[in-house]
Amino acid sequence: MSLEQLIYDCRNNDTKAQEQLYKLFSPKLFSVCLKYSRNYAEAEDNLQDGFLIIFAKISQFTFKGSFEGWAKRIMVNNVLQKYRGTTVFEIINDNIAEEEEIEIDDENVTLDFLLKIIQELPDRYRLVFNLYVMDGYSHKEIAEMLEITTGTTKSNLARAKMILKEKIEAQSGSGNFTVAK
Repeated sequence: MSLEQLIYDCRNNDTKAQEQLYKLFSPKLFSVCLKYSRNYAEAEDNLQDGFLIIFAKISQFTFKGSFEGWAKRIMVNNVLQKYRGTTVFEIINDNIAEEEEIEIDDENVTLDFLLKIIQELPDRYRLVFNLYVMDGYSHKEIAEMLEITTGTTKSNLARAKMILKEKIEAQSGSGNFTVAK
């Protein structure tokens, strides 16, 4: 069955089609949820909630662009909605230094370690870091998505990078870690 037919069947509340669509997209969408969630269990909950929204809004998908991209936006917005309007975001410092690029030249720092320390970031830093660094949103777009100022996004990103730098330096013995401007 084609993806287009699957989507049409889901629009008609066909549970078998919904199950198929879930099996097809849940691995990719779970990685999105995991990136923005505090832990594995929360990511699982966010995935389930996100799919409920996808199935409720699937008639709004117009077949312009990819279904995966549309579903990913729903997942990201679902997770972010839980943080909107909370005091999770704050301006750390109005005088934000130029953004620093972090280069890791240490084979002892694994991808699993990097994912773990990103996930350990406080919510406000993790969300901004992932939106900016991992997904390429601009500070203006992030500010609109999270209903905060661009100054807040910039300060939260700077703080996230500083925390990650400290954790990586501690892991690698601070010998092979460089920061370039």
